[in-house]
Amino acid sequence: MTEENVSNTGAVEGDADTQFALQRIYLKDLSFETPMGVDAFQRELKPQIGQELSTNITQLDDAHFEVVLVLTITVKDGEDVVYLVEVHQAGVFKVKGLEKPQMAQVLNVYCPATIYPYAREVVDNVVIKGSFPALMLPPVNFDALFAQALAERQAKKDQSDSSDSEVTH
Repeated sequence: MTEENVSNTGAVEGDADTQFALQRIYLKDLSFETPMGVDAFQRELKPQIGQELSTNITQLDDAHFEVVLVLTITVKDGEDVVYLVEVHQAGVFKVKGLEKPQMAQVLNVYCPATIYPYAREVVDNVVIKGSFPALMLPPVNFDALFAQALAERQAKKDQSDSSDSEVTH
């Protein structure tokens, strides 16, 4: 009896048609704003930190994808924005030979998880250079976010299907 090794993408390892490789990681865009200016340093702050996360996926050719992780951090003191950081951390990945569900999993979970630590580092570096304490952003569970997005999409589809089947008189 032969054994097959299955990778965490669900593809059989050693399959010549299945490929996943990181080609490049780069900083695509960076913005840092301090709307309060010097006032931020002249009063005692009680900061509230907001974090938004999204991904943009662009297919470059039949085997290469650009995945851009957009990380926006907004730090407020009451209603005043102390500073805002937006990082577009990108990676080019070679992904080939996967079925559609596996491809979606790789592009929406493994790729962003690979580039997220780089985005965290950029955020900490720019915040420190802005003369604020490092944020030390926590890790993100991209598996859970992807599962949540799939569940929400399915719920919307189910709701749409049920409303389409209702007949009004």
